[in-house]
Amino acid sequence: MAYNPDIHHRHTLRLDGYDYSSEGLYFVTICTSDKQCLFGKIVDDEMQMNDVGRMVERWYLELEHKFPSIQGLDYVIMPNHFHCIIYLDNDSVGADLCVRPNTSTAISLSTIIQWFKTMTTNEYYRQAKKGIWPTIGRRLWQRNYYEHIIRSQRSFDEISNYIKSNPTRWCDDEMFVE
Repeated sequence: MAYNPDIHHRHTLRLDGYDYSSEGLYFVTICTSDKQCLFGKIVDDEMQMNDVGRMVERWYLELEHKFPSIQGLDYVIMPNHFHCIIYLDNDSVGADLCVRPNTSTAISLSTIIQWFKTMTTNEYYRQAKKGIWPTIGRRLWQRNYYEHIIRSQRSFDEISNYIKSNPTRWCDDEMFVE
């Protein structure tokens, strides 16, 4: 069924009028479709990633190579979701050449997340087609993602600590599935 705004009430999760290609720190959460626990499990308050979780980690670490204007900072892969902090600085691209980047080619947070979700999904389905990983529904990830613009050192510290300690709070997590 095609999108019909009269019956489909999609609301943006983005801050109205904010330029998501602006320099800054972004806390991102991406959840698996239907909260499927595909990336491993929590054992003794530590995440034990399986091959799918390690694949997600590999593609996260690849982001800096694909997009030189970003730094991937703290991250955690949980059984059915992924948290990370991304530092985006489009102004730094070409800085060694004393050239200001073309703003029309500036990378946005949504472009980064779209590429990450595409690469992980494509690899997942290649492996599932070979019978290596289980076949799942139509999607690996939920349609959208959550983001929070980090505006202070205090906020960064709190979010960084949240990411690092996330496995210890798994049973209390809203994404918890047994």
